[in-house]
Amino acid sequence: MTNPSTALARTAVTALRGSAVREVVVAPGSRNAPLSFALYDAARAGGIRLHTRVDERTAAFLALGLAKVSGRPAAVTCTSGTAVANLLPAVVEAAHAGVPLVVVTADRPARMRGTGANQTTEQDGIFGAFAPTLDVAAGQEGAGLDELLAFLRSHGHRRPVHLNLQLDEPLLPDDGGWDGGEAPDWIVAEAGVAAESLVLDPGPRTVVVAGDDAGPPARVLAEKAGWPLLAEPSSGCRTGDSVVRTYRLLLAGELGAQVERVVVHGHPTLSRPVSRLLARTDVEVVSVRSRGRWAERPFPVGHEVDHVDVSGPSDPAWSAQWRDADRRVSRDLDALLAAEPDLTPYEVAGAVSRALPPRGLLFVGASNPVRDLDLMVAPYEVGGRRKVIANRGLAGIDGTVSSAVGAALGRPRSSRAIALMGDVTFLHDTTGLVIGPREERPDLTIVVVNDDGGSIFATLEQGAPEHADRFDTLFGTPHGVDLASLCAAMRVPHLRVASLPELEHALSSPNGGIEVVEARVRRDNRRELDEKIRALTL
Repeated sequence: MTNPSTALARTAVTALRGSAVREVVVAPGSRNAPLSFALYDAARAGGIRLHTRVDERTAAFLALGLAKVSGRPAAVTCTSGTAVANLLPAVVEAAHAGVPLVVVTADRPARMRGTGANQTTEQDGIFGAFAPTLDVAAGQEGAGLDELLAFLRSHGHRRPVHLNLQLDEPLLPDDGGWDGGEAPDWIVAEAGVAAESLVLDPGPRTVVVAGDDAGPPARVLAEKAGWPLLAEPSSGCRTGDSVVRTYRLLLAGELGAQVERVVVHGHPTLSRPVSRLLARTDVEVVSVRSRGRWAERPFPVGHEVDHVDVSGPSDPAWSAQWRDADRRVSRDLDALLAAEPDLTPYEVAGAVSRALPPRGLLFVGASNPVRDLDLMVAPYEVGGRRKVIANRGLAGIDGTVSSAVGAALGRPRSSRAIALMGDVTFLHDTTGLVIGPREERPDLTIVVVNDDGGSIFATLEQGAPEHADRFDTLFGTPHGVDLASLCAAMRVPHLRVASLPELEHALSSPNGGIEVVEARVRRDNRRELDEKIRALTL
């Protein structure tokens, strides 16, 4: 007869499979040994794909990347104690982005709570409102497959959830192994709320703002109405003729002042000009409901619906004005950057965007790289099926390398995968490159824009000249790390480039596996460069 902890672990694995989980990341430990053995058996039987990482934060963000790229839930499991707390950053990001991350934690039996037992803390509800918890004990009533399936399915794969399993000794299987079991049919519980639609009059001067994860409906609406599409790189709809490349520059000028209505899709977070537009009292805002824990908009909304349509095409002169202005400012921007004597971060972003082929994947880090990319995205055709994603739920730099590796693992091996991030972001998650020899490694080119510190702060208020005497200590934080030596320690190929032709050559001939291309750029002129770019519309 199977011992209670092994039986509960196998039930949990069967419930995961019955909830469409096909990717599971294990962070090794003793208390979660029953789960690890059950997952290994399920993977050997072909029911799941198993990944192992030595660091819990890395493991959680790897699972987040797997879930984000596929739209299906992915799971991470770990032992008890501080291991669980290390999952919090990924859980919080998943909660705000609406990503179906399943966290399965091993716990000591309830009788040890409140005592000084080793690696024992309050894990039931440890993630608070970010992830609902089902706390079950081995051998207890209510810990069966039906109960676990009901819990996992009840949230409709729209948010993270937490299974906390109280596992008592013995922690090893005592029956010779498991065949992986049979997964129940996958059923997703429907929310049961009817979709609300709104048909708009095409008359008012309207723009469509597409934030993170907006998806194709924003592009379809913009094209049908003939409205300018102001789409962030990770919107999932930055394709076609309606896209305005330099929208955040144009919003600061006369065209921005003429906007009368905005239709918002997704989660826009990148630019202050968009935030100012949405906060204007003379602009009507129509919001298409988005996913995530705090889906309420941080600006006044006139209408909140699930779907927006338009009764007919708008005045073509409105979109023509935006196209003409965008063409002019784009030309001036490219000329400005080409005239710079050194490689600029904007040129790095542009080269990465141009290197992304149809069906390719680009994972872009927070801070400056995603904003640089926003001005430099290549004109992609509709139907190219390029996928650009980012952790924009809370827009932190946490776990970017791990998320990018997870996203690349979740795509077909034949598709090109690139990640773009800054040096601080890269250093913040170097454990994402600690991958064991038995683990699958994707083909992924990680482009690190290295300006030796946090250049985004140079573009903000604290980067003003009057704060120069303390800027590097508090914000610039130069690190002086030799990325080549760091990569060598983890047996990751590394190439340093200092010019656009060198970068383009490196991107045109990937070596396979994970590789790092370090693009060295200046930080001392970042504020001045951004000021020159903003002046293009004056």
